Amino acid sequence: MMTETFGRLADGPVQNAPGLMTQEITGSRDVARLRSGSKKSIPPGLRRRRSDFLHEPIWYKRLLWRLREDSQFLRSVVQYSFLLLCTWIGVEFCFFMQWGMDGGSGSITPRPPGVEGFLPISALMSLKHYLSTGIINAIHPAALSILVAILLASLLVKKAFCSWLCPIGTLSESLWLLGQKIFGRNLILPRWFDYSLRSLKYLLLAFFLWSILAMDTSSLERFIYSPYNKVADIKMYLFFAQISGVALGTILVLIALSVVIRNFWCRFLCPYGALLGLVSLLSPLKITRIKSTCIDCEKCTKACPSNIKVHEVTRVWSDECMSCMACVEVCPVKNTLNMQRSQTSRPIPTWVLGTLVVGVFMAVTGLAMITGHWQNGISRVEYQRRFLHLDDAQYQHFRGQAADYGPND
Repeated sequence: MMTETFGRLADGPVQNAPGLMTQEITGSRDVARLRSGSKKSIPPGLRRRRSDFLHEPIWYKRLLWRLREDSQFLRSVVQYSFLLLCTWIGVEFCFFMQWGMDGGSGSITPRPPGVEGFLPISALMSLKHYLSTGIINAIHPAALSILVAILLASLLVKKAFCSWLCPIGTLSESLWLLGQKIFGRNLILPRWFDYSLRSLKYLLLAFFLWSILAMDTSSLERFIYSPYNKVADIKMYLFFAQISGVALGTILVLIALSVVIRNFWCRFLCPYGALLGLVSLLSPLKITRIKSTCIDCEKCTKACPSNIKVHEVTRVWSDECMSCMACVEVCPVKNTLNMQRSQTSRPIPTWVLGTLVVGVFMAVTGLAMITGHWQNGISRVEYQRRFLHLDDAQYQHFRGQAADYGPND
């Protein structure tokens, strides 16, 4: 049922060779010929087999086939499924906010714990507090679970969270793809300027880590159990619902830059991405290029959204690699570019990679739900009271510090 369809190289179409079976690469003559300049056709022994999904008449078999064989289709399905999940969480939280802003009257829509995934600072504080005391605090327990899931996924499969699950990453990717359609290409900054801007997210990460690591256990607990932290998600909602002109202008500028430059926010400003990038350096899985069969077509480098020079390295160690598999998908030569533990190990199929990313996230958050560390410990009555005092001093923060509060606050 599977037939060969051959992708397009940068400088011309691949010539079809029907009836030829895929063979193992047996020598260097074909590779040498291609490197010498004849890149318009790839001999059958070197050509990577492509799947023609349209030849499967049964829709669900066609869908399963494509999910297994087409890495970018699979990734898009995972990305937009997770984006829909986050959208639903946002809708539920809007209903919860409406209940609270109405004075807590009427029926309540339960607050969705998943909203805590957008509280990374509270999550980092909770992680340090847990490592210091062994206690999972009941204020934002879901935030801690989500952070641990993301860190474990990055330790296993690099920064795959950024390109497979992160809703901000999905929106960012959609923006630069839109820019490609409008302008025909994205702007690539000079290397010196790119490095300078990329340092910003690490400076932000260093500031946050220094601020948190400098806090002792009592200071952590004072912040974690403060009135401000208890309503941090509510404050986040109100920031966007009652957004100032300056904040809106900043967001619009970031959106415009993301259309022109690939992943502008993620690449230059996201401290969460910086943290995951550092953790990902310890991952045993990396994009691996087999030099002996590479034809130097540079399609992998052109496809990389992080502008990594994939065609120049044997193993991609870069902290910017998001395991999106775009480079692997466009490589026209079989067994030349794959996600592997080493050059001699077996390649990791894309569907396995996707399963690992989603599986780790679901396993950690599912364990939190089963063990009672998902829902927070703030009651409906307490929320009713706190909604009435959101403008009071103890619900504000001053230079990142929680305001003073008493035992009954």
